[in-house]
Amino acid sequence: MTLKDLLADGRLRSHTTSIQEVADLLRVVDRDLADAGIAQLSADRRFATAYNAALQLATIALHAAGYRCAGAAHHWATFHVLPDIMGTIRTGFQRDTLG
Repeated sequence: MTLKDLLADGRLRSHTTSIQEVADLLRVVDRDLADAGIAQLSADRRFATAYNAALQLATIALHAAGYRCAGAAHHWATFHVLPDIMGTIRTGFQRDTLG
């Protein structure tokens, strides 16, 4: 699904972000990356925490582009739309590799 598809489907909606919202999300990223480095946590917990940091970074990009996710599968939609809002990286990576 493309950005247009996700908008038409209602999975994405228009959103106006703010400096405060981005700052708050960046604080979550900083916290989660620090926590993911705690050796005493299980590998599963460290992965989940690092994943959340990545999700928050993708959310910042999504919000900066003027959108937010709505409804189910918001993790999938957030990551899936990144090529549309950021452009395809010129290393052979294409949308169809995302599934």
